Amino acid sequence: MINISMIKTKLHHHREQFPALANKTYFNYGGQGPMPKRAMDAITQAEAHIQHLGPFGNEAYTWLTQQKQAIKEAIASEFHVPSATITLTEDVTVGCNIAMWGIDWQPGDHILLSDCEHPGVIATAQEIGRRYAVKVTTCPLMTTLNEGDPATVIAKHLHPQTRLVILSHVFWNTGQVLHLDKIVEICGNNNSLVLVDAAQSAGLLPLNLSELKADFYAFTGHKWLCGPAGIGGLYVRPEVRESLQPTFIGLRGIVVDHRSQPVSWQPDGRRYEVSTSAYSLYVGFKEAIAVHQQWGTSQERYEQICSNSEYLWRKLAALPNIKCLRTSPPESGIVSFQLTEQQPQASLKLVEFLESQKIFTRTIADPDCIRATVHYLTLESEIDQLIEEIQRFSQN
Repeated sequence: MINISMIKTKLHHHREQFPALANKTYFNYGGQGPMPKRAMDAITQAEAHIQHLGPFGNEAYTWLTQQKQAIKEAIASEFHVPSATITLTEDVTVGCNIAMWGIDWQPGDHILLSDCEHPGVIATAQEIGRRYAVKVTTCPLMTTLNEGDPATVIAKHLHPQTRLVILSHVFWNTGQVLHLDKIVEICGNNNSLVLVDAAQSAGLLPLNLSELKADFYAFTGHKWLCGPAGIGGLYVRPEVRESLQPTFIGLRGIVVDHRSQPVSWQPDGRRYEVSTSAYSLYVGFKEAIAVHQQWGTSQERYEQICSNSEYLWRKLAALPNIKCLRTSPPESGIVSFQLTEQQPQASLKLVEFLESQKIFTRTIADPDCIRATVHYLTLESEIDQLIEEIQRFSQN
């Protein structure tokens, strides 16, 4: 029999590794996760070690090369892919740009996005459309949050000219999880590449990218994985690597001859990397991943996230002045809700009120709602506190 008391004690002990959780009630994991102290210490120690070795020397170069490989292996262990498929980037946006600009676009090609994509991705698609006479359209997936089949909707919006389909694995606004296996198959049958924005899925969902077979999967380390800001990555399916040209070009991505002249691209994910990076962040990110794996597997973490999100969803649904966007328990850690008696800027006022009580949430513009994100680190008592403060706000 599962000992609930022991599990709670284990979680309280584990949370002590996250200093940011000591003085606030945090529901913004989908914006930026709190870093464990172990990761922060690793960054500081890495910087000191680099300076000790001499920041530009053979010994430092060897050590940095080892750290780059170590973080790729840590990421690969989370995503169940070979480390050679991972390109290190700064964030999701850079990863998406590598994939989007690396395609050999032709006039008349088509890009299909969902209507729940991030503005940065939308803007990139629009600029590609402007420069290369590529058609850019969206398909209505927001309406499938509670009913309907996203795969069917996407299939209806594919054209013979559709070169790229861009989708978030977990929608950043509503928290909807797309079941990508069927979508990837449909797009593949249309000879359409699939780029997945994984800003809200990496570290939230248990992932096996080798089985998923999406062509490009752009992720970040600073949200659900609680790593440092400024490090992310891009998975490129090996079968499409040769057709994706580098968007940014630098020393790390090329093979040089004895005269240091470029002769070819690197044979793996390095071909999309550039040159100097904040290497100490790699060390910090590796430690952040290790802290999560110390608590449990990605499946165990996801199950706890879903347990917490259902608890929050049921508490919110019981409030008379609150409407959850989902009509059933969420499949992710994102719980978005609206105030039913809307006054001007009511959502913003509630978020500001909550922050004055050291409870951190955020507003979303489309749809107009408040987003609370729960992690496996979240306590039921924190959810209860959020509910109490929402009730107090509504009574004023």
